[in-house]
Parts: sequence; C-alpha cells; structure tokens
Amino acid sequence: MLLLCSFAVGAAAAEPPPTTEFPVPHPGTPGFLPDLQRWIDQVLPSPIQPTDDPDAELAALHAAVMPSAVGDPMFDHWPDGLAELAPGDIIETRDVMATAAPLTLVSIRSATLLKYRTDDSHGRPSFATATLLVPATDWTGPGDRPVLVNNLPIDALGRDCTPGYTLAHGLNLHSSTTEFVPPTTQLAALRGYAVLVPDHEGPWMAYAEPYVAGHAVLDAIRAVRRIDPVSFGDSRFAMTGYSGGAIATHGAAKLIDSYAPELADVIVGAALGGVPADFEILSRSMNANLASGIFMAATFAIGRERPEILAAMNNLARWVATSVMKDQCVSVFAIPGVLHLPIDVGANIADPLRSELATTIYEITRMSGMPSAAPLYIYNGEQEFWIPAAGARNLYNEQCALGANAVYRSVFGEHVIGAVTGYPEAMLWLDERLQGVAARSEC
Repeated sequence: MLLLCSFAVGAAAAEPPPTTEFPVPHPGTPGFLPDLQRWIDQVLPSPIQPTDDPDAELAALHAAVMPSAVGDPMFDHWPDGLAELAPGDIIETRDVMATAAPLTLVSIRSATLLKYRTDDSHGRPSFATATLLVPATDWTGPGDRPVLVNNLPIDALGRDCTPGYTLAHGLNLHSSTTEFVPPTTQLAALRGYAVLVPDHEGPWMAYAEPYVAGHAVLDAIRAVRRIDPVSFGDSRFAMTGYSGGAIATHGAAKLIDSYAPELADVIVGAALGGVPADFEILSRSMNANLASGIFMAATFAIGRERPEILAAMNNLARWVATSVMKDQCVSVFAIPGVLHLPIDVGANIADPLRSELATTIYEITRMSGMPSAAPLYIYNGEQEFWIPAAGARNLYNEQCALGANAVYRSVFGEHVIGAVTGYPEAMLWLDERLQGVAARSEC
C-alpha cells in the first residue's frame, strides 16, 4: 500500500459514505513515536485539511479513501431505501450473457448480474453484486439444480477489479487471471451445476474484511433463492475459495448461524485453501518482505470498514491511501513489496502490529469461537511461508473443538504450488457434497 513518494489525491467515492464516529488517536508525549514517523509528519503535509475536530478530520479522510466510481450505477450507486429491504433482497438485475458467455468458455443458458441488499461489517445496510451463471444443459439429478459459490480471490481496492465487472464489461486491464484459473466455474458448469460468483468485498472494496465478505456471500445465496425459487428454492449450495477467496468462505461459514440460520441446511459444504484465518500470524509472515505491499493494502482496505485503522496512519500513508493506489488491483499494489517496507513507515503509532489497536483487529477478524454450520474442507501448503499452515491447522482444531464437521489436508507446496496440489481433492469433496453425499468429519 505504501510507496516512498506522493500522488495527487484521487477522486472521492461516487456517493460519500456515512460520517464515521471513531476518534483520532493522539500520540501523547513527543517521545511516543519513533524518529522516522515523527520526521515524516513534520516534512510531509497531510492531504486532508487539518482541523480542530479530530472526528471531522477522520470523516474527511474516510470519504477520501473510498474507491472511485467506475461509471456503472450497478457498482457505484447507493440505492435509496436500503434500510427498508431485508438482507438478500434484490435491488436490480442485468442480463450479462453477451459479455459473460465468451469468458465462461463452456455453454451457458444465462448469465445474470445481481445487485442485492447486504450488511456491512457493523450491521449497517449496504449492497453487493454477484453473477449467477446457469449452464445450458438441463439438470437431471435429484432435486433442484445445485449451485457452487465460487469465492474468487479478488484481492483488490478498485471496483473494476471484481469478477462481476469483468463478466459485465468484458476483459479489461484490471481483469485477473484468478477469475479463470483454476477452472472452477467451468468444471462446475460441466457437471450441470449453476455457479454463483460474488463480488464479496462490497461497494467499499473492503479487501480482507471477513464480516463484509461473509455477509455478501450469504446474501448472494439468499438473492438467488429469492429471484428464482422454482429453479433454486430447494438447491444445495456449496462454497469454495482459495487465499483471498478463503477469507470470504471462512467468514460466510462462521456467520451462517448468527446471520443466515435458514441457510444452515442449504449450504452443504465449504472448501477453503491457503487460508488467511489469522492476521496476527500474517503480521509476522507478510510484513517487511516481498508480501508487504499486499499486507499493507489489506490493512488499509479493512480500514475502509474500520476507520480506527485510518486514524493510525501518518501523512505518508494518507497520501498513498487517497491517491490512484486506492483503485488498484493486486498486480499494482503488490509491487511496493520489492522495497521490503515495514508497516511502521505508514503509521502514527509506535509498534503498530503489536499495538492495542492491532490486537483488537486480530481478534475481530479471527472470528474466534464461531462454529461453522456447514461441513468444512480445509487445506494448506505445508511449505507456505507467507500464509503459514499454522493458521489453517489452528482453524481446523478450533472448529473440531466447537463441534463442527471438518477435514484438514496438508498438501505439498507454498502458496502457488499448494493451490495446485490441493485443488483436485477439494473439488472432489465439493462434488460429493453437491451430489448429496453427507460429509464425514475427521475431528
């Protein structure tokens, strides 16, 4: 997220978000901050006009770091009356067959972009988008056509970095290879399953925030069941996600009981691999190395939902967070990792990754003590160095202790190789769930 240079302030969000109510932390005594952090704020003015009201200043910063509009109301426009809608209620639909069919590569009957009501991380009304792809072949199995929820690793800060934007507008410079590789959507469609692809970061593109992602995924399932109850009212749904997609799958699985209990018997399984389940572990494995750009971007993106993080940014981080970087995809914001910058260079508090604020964020995003209502298939590369297997094993042990139905597989490789070696068995496990075979726990 951070570069040792400054940019012009980017355009604000199409519609300003609600005013935040988080106080700006005050460093206190002059010796509170390391010399580098004090020097940065002394020589680099803030891109946000300083005021005597810290809350107003934070609200202005929060508005300035929102993703820019992409010119499509489906992704930009905040509808009136969101509070009157129930989570999962349809706001708008669009036929995207003309652009989605060539990208799907297998024959499909329909491609529909859904816009629906969801909740943000604090339970406030929001919206999300998802694309429903229905294969051309008739479903001949028992019951309604099953649906695979493909939670892709969006890993992005800009609204045009989402699979929904690509499927609605065609390939563009911000389309990601992970939207097509591995071919999960294609394999599922060939099996006769419908595929639901949520844009699980929400309109604020809160990359890595598990409550936003979990709500968006569960409400996408609700939306499909409501828009076509004849075809999908009794369908089995299963979820899958790797890396950034595993964050969404992890969040959704743990939120079923509290947020969407009516889906407990509908979601028959969730497979998640390369699992970033514990950000405290990642703070040690991804900071001040080649992964630091990704780690800093995720920290900033969570701050879009939790502005207390924004309040802990110094002027350098403010410049970057309000620059064109706020609309970039992982292929761009990963580049600063070559500088091996520690996150401290963008903070206005000492030892930010071991601060009280960090401890609170770790606990929130870990979602401890929440059992999955759906059977889990968890896998991780044993040689992982950026997303260590310890986080995935801890998740498995936690879920077993909570009485969940779970399986864990240690697979060969680091993050990329592990995605390949763990993929076949994960897909076979999901296929069995969608075929109606009960999952057997190995706890």
